[in-house]
Amino acid sequence: MAKKSQFETIEPVGARVLVLKDEPKRQTKGGIALPDVAEIPTITGRIVTISRQVEHDEDMPLRQYDKIIFHPKNAIPVDFEPDNQLYVVPVEDVVAVFRTKPVGDEP
Repeated sequence: MAKKSQFETIEPVGARVLVLKDEPKRQTKGGIALPDVAEIPTITGRIVTISRQVEHDEDMPLRQYDKIIFHPKNAIPVDFEPDNQLYVVPVEDVVAVFRTKPVGDEP
């Protein structure tokens, strides 16, 4: 009997990051509940893992656990865990990083 292999990690290759996409919004800021067909498209998420190329590139301001805005056109969905919306995203499709302080101002 062949044993089914179980993957434990995903490591992006090249200039890519693995992103956990945020849940789509089901309610407006004013509190109005939206039906499923009218969800506001979400293109934000958290970086779960970065590739070695991105990690060693000092000009690339991306770090693990950063919240980002990304362009979803080239994002590749990953069916790794049924509950999570994971995507491999090329770094050129990351359009913004949310920060509380500028990158160079860490103590």
